[in-house]
Amino acid sequence: MDLKQLRTFRAVAELGSLSKAADRLRTAQPGLSRHIKLLEHELRVELFIRNGRGMLLTSAGRMLLDRTTGLVRQIEQVRDDIQSAGGSPSGRVILGLVPTVSAVFSGRFARRVITDFPEIRLRIVESYGGHLVEWLHRGEMDLAITYGPAEDLHLSVQSSGREDIAVVGPPGSGLGKRKQVDLKWLKRDEFSLNRFGIPKSAGF
Repeated sequence: MDLKQLRTFRAVAELGSLSKAADRLRTAQPGLSRHIKLLEHELRVELFIRNGRGMLLTSAGRMLLDRTTGLVRQIEQVRDDIQSAGGSPSGRVILGLVPTVSAVFSGRFARRVITDFPEIRLRIVESYGGHLVEWLHRGEMDLAITYGPAEDLHLSVQSSGREDIAVVGPPGSGLGKRKQVDLKWLKRDEFSLNRFGIPKSAGF
């Protein structure tokens, strides 16, 4: 196995198509097909099931993807770091965003990267926080913007902001007398969440 074969395998596995992988890697499709065949010959297993809809991973293919994705990404990162050391930042950067952040951030951020860092190939992946943290641990992405406590993530973390949540209620709810509202106060038996249109079964 060499790096070119593994990069080709990963691209085809992610995109499910040789033609799409050729577009991403900017390589002729026959060359990618040859890399896959050589890899299958060396491992003595089929890595993909070919059908009219594209290429689907076999069980052996899923195992290879799980075991090598982080390794390939680390090698690529070493190359990108060395190439960037003497000049402008370059290489591939994978950024993970939770959906709520992506909706307001991804477009402007991508345009800024294109303008200020034209040698960076940015890829934005949108998913929920748990998935992003898992992919960071596995080395499948470079950085992520998520939310919630960070003490137990075992990752390098920097806080980028804090957002307050407001409780709004009708007259007589008692909110006007309180500077802060905690969940215990909202849950207490003598205070009905139904005043806010929230059923007690909402999971607070």
